[in-house]
Amino acid sequence: MATLINTPAVWTAQMSTEEKVTVWTKLVNFVATQKQNHTLWFFINLVVQGVLVLPIPVALIYYFNAPDWVLAVTMICFFANIIVNMGGEGIKTTIGFFAASIAIHLIMILAFVL
Repeated sequence: MATLINTPAVWTAQMSTEEKVTVWTKLVNFVATQKQNHTLWFFINLVVQGVLVLPIPVALIYYFNAPDWVLAVTMICFFANIIVNMGGEGIKTTIGFFAASIAIHLIMILAFVL
């Protein structure tokens, strides 16, 4: 049965480099895609800082006898985020300051509660 026509397959070897995908590159790519949402990140930053982060020193000082510098750290983080956003910094700076503020407050909670 000679009705089937088979063409020979041509396989060419192409050089490719494996690109390692790390958490850092994923984060950088995510931040780069958020450039058009800069105003949204400003509002998210204000809401999270105002509603969730600002009550933290009150609870730590009142319930866990934390020192007064906890309030100073919170206010510095809050106003630093406002200055960064209102000053027109880039999205990398906005998200970086926001993440640093959240990390600082989580460390303070862990330090005084545990």
